[in-house]
Amino acid sequence: MPLPFSLLKSTPKVPTTPVKAKRVSTFQEFESNTSDAWDAGEDDDELLAMAAESLNTEVVMETAHRVLRNHSQRQTQPALQEVPAPKQEPEPAAEPLAAPSGDLRLVKSVSESHTSCPTESASSVVPLQRSQSLPHSATVALGGTSDLSTLGSSALSEREASRLDKFKQLLAGPHTDLEELRKLSWSGIPKPVRPITWKLLSGYLPANVDRRPATLQRKQKEYFAFIEHYYDSRNDEAHQDTYRQIHIDIPRMSPEALILQPKVTEIFERILFIWAIRHPASGYVQGINDLVTPFFVVFICEYIEEEDVAAVDVSSVPAEVLRNIEADTYWCMSKLLDGIQDNYTFAQPGIQMKVKMLEELVSRIDEQVHRHLDQHEVRYLQFAFRWMNNLLMREVPLRCTVRLWDTYQSEPEGFSHFHLYVCAAFLVRWRKEILEERDFQELLLFLQNLPTARWGDEDISLLLAEAYRLKFVFADAPNHYKK
Repeated sequence: MPLPFSLLKSTPKVPTTPVKAKRVSTFQEFESNTSDAWDAGEDDDELLAMAAESLNTEVVMETAHRVLRNHSQRQTQPALQEVPAPKQEPEPAAEPLAAPSGDLRLVKSVSESHTSCPTESASSVVPLQRSQSLPHSATVALGGTSDLSTLGSSALSEREASRLDKFKQLLAGPHTDLEELRKLSWSGIPKPVRPITWKLLSGYLPANVDRRPATLQRKQKEYFAFIEHYYDSRNDEAHQDTYRQIHIDIPRMSPEALILQPKVTEIFERILFIWAIRHPASGYVQGINDLVTPFFVVFICEYIEEEDVAAVDVSSVPAEVLRNIEADTYWCMSKLLDGIQDNYTFAQPGIQMKVKMLEELVSRIDEQVHRHLDQHEVRYLQFAFRWMNNLLMREVPLRCTVRLWDTYQSEPEGFSHFHLYVCAAFLVRWRKEILEERDFQELLLFLQNLPTARWGDEDISLLLAEAYRLKFVFADAPNHYKK
């Protein structure tokens, strides 16, 4: 459900989470639950359960400060490490805040700094809400996506192997519990089970295992019936502009080494043209083309052994397999677009509304950043339109998009409503750099070319954790992970 504008009204007061009339949790109880919240070995289920409890705001604040102090002390021992080299075998993230600007605080007042500082007074830190613990376990590198090439990697740590086993057990039953699958998928999906999990979470495949083969066969047959019926019309006068624009846009996509292979280009052209013909209310709009890539890459990983997905020779993949991947990609992309189609109708009202909501949300989250942008006449539409139009795909590497979509497909209205909070967290993540820029052109250039080339799972997990916390604080997010 979209965020009501009334909830986004700018206010100088620090927002607090509404607490229902329940028993007051003691500090000792909460401390016992959160004392090891920063440990990478924490069990996901315990974190989710802890996040769902109702806690007194003062207790949360006091304990959050304690966790941050303890973590800060630990951080003084080892030096800050750089992101591992792309081909290095991923290790579990023992210290999630080792990522750049990993501060999970909610910045509000003009005097606050986004960078952790030992001399800051306790009053300058807004309480870390209990929801911080929910997505934190996602900071463990899942599937080893520190580089695009590792989307195809089979190397698994002990923790990842344990998570993979949980997924396999859940998927093995005669009827998959989709709610449990969403809970498990929120913090990332292991590469071996990502294709089937995405198909289930998107609503493309039924939960009943016995019905899946027939469903796949029927939907694949239906898609190629569309091809047979509509694709020859791409050169007709009524459709040639649409096809021409698709043909122009595809070579601009990434990864180029994959997209520019003739077979892949043809697959993308067919998918996008058929979708546009079957959705005349919007037709084809630039930005939709990017949404094909994650599905195609994830689904083809099921059939290749190469570690570098971008360097795969698609011509070596059997034709029948490619046909199935093409149909599956079309239907899953269609399911995604069903929830955000107003982003692509005439004048793109959905995006216009979301950018306005983002502006109002940021004005409450970080008034100083919001005012700084306004003083230098930087308008949110100038940089955030693309964030909404392409779902941040042009702002982060593809490996990060895949990880981001694991969570989006696990969240109610993930690609529409939750994406708003991810964008807000993403903007505030760069507050230090934004406030240092004193020129309109430099500000806009920075916001349109954010330095995320080395980002990996840890960075996305921290971003998602912050986004969930913002959702919890500003939209009274339901405890939908409560068991």
